Amino acid sequence: MRRILLTGAAGFIGAKVGEKLLQAGATVLGLDDLNDYYDVRLKKWRLSQLARFPDFSFRQVDIANRQALHQALEGFSPEAIINLAARAGVRYSLENPYVYFQTNAIGTLNLLEIAREKGIRKFILASTSSLYAGQKMPFSETLPVNEPISPYAASKKAAEVTCYTYHYLYGLDATVFRYFTVYGPCGRPDMSIFRFITWIQENRPLQIFGDGSQSRDFTYVDDIAEGTIRGLNLTGFQIINLGGNQPYTLSQAIALIEKALGKSSKIQHHEFHRADLKATWADISRAKELLQWQPTISLEEGIKRTVQWHIANYDWLKEIQLPV
Repeated sequence: MRRILLTGAAGFIGAKVGEKLLQAGATVLGLDDLNDYYDVRLKKWRLSQLARFPDFSFRQVDIANRQALHQALEGFSPEAIINLAARAGVRYSLENPYVYFQTNAIGTLNLLEIAREKGIRKFILASTSSLYAGQKMPFSETLPVNEPISPYAASKKAAEVTCYTYHYLYGLDATVFRYFTVYGPCGRPDMSIFRFITWIQENRPLQIFGDGSQSRDFTYVDDIAEGTIRGLNLTGFQIINLGGNQPYTLSQAIALIEKALGKSSKIQHHEFHRADLKATWADISRAKELLQWQPTISLEEGIKRTVQWHIANYDWLKEIQLPV
């Protein structure tokens, strides 16, 4: 597919998906509202990398704004929509649930309506491993995920089932990807890897919610982007996990960051947050079968690359404020 509408193009995953699409010869219209949930300088840096490609264009728009969304698409006829625009983060969703449902649920509905109206056959949605709270590991896509424990997860569930509705009613080919703890260069500063690298670099104590034994199926951003793009070839309705398939504890991840930086850390422990998951672990057998995909970057190698990027860009990264 040559013409792609990519929402969340200034986001962590979105920018990497956009880069890989453009490298493969696609024409990409990127949308992003450039909201200030975290420091916009990170988003502008990512956009600067995409702006090097002549087949990339960008429009600042909120996908929850129907009129602005329609105006942004004037003169562009996409063959597929990759919806990576989202309000992410479990904890902040407890403070402002409305914005999560506006972007993740209503925004997805607006894009699905555009697909219906314009006859766009292919739709990809970014979803989350947060839906699997309380389920047996490794998490399989066949598990019932009807008890989300945060507004963030609930808003993503709403987006998933709306995609199915449009598949059922209008024959839309919809692929839903449940991402597992994505990290990498120029990641989100509210995520653990970015925070840990920054704190250790600056000799600040690490703030850990829990005892560090909670585990995550960390997945490098390039692997996530590759799997997402392969979803363009799928038909029907599919829900697919994209994960590292090898969980590590936070303590293990911290040790790898210390090794990469050549520095040790001090840790301050806080009470475990009730909306967080104790552990995540993706069953990726469906991704292997349908996409011939599996992760290629180990956590040690991925952290090494991420630390190198932080060091190379520290002259401006040092000014980035970490979200509370």
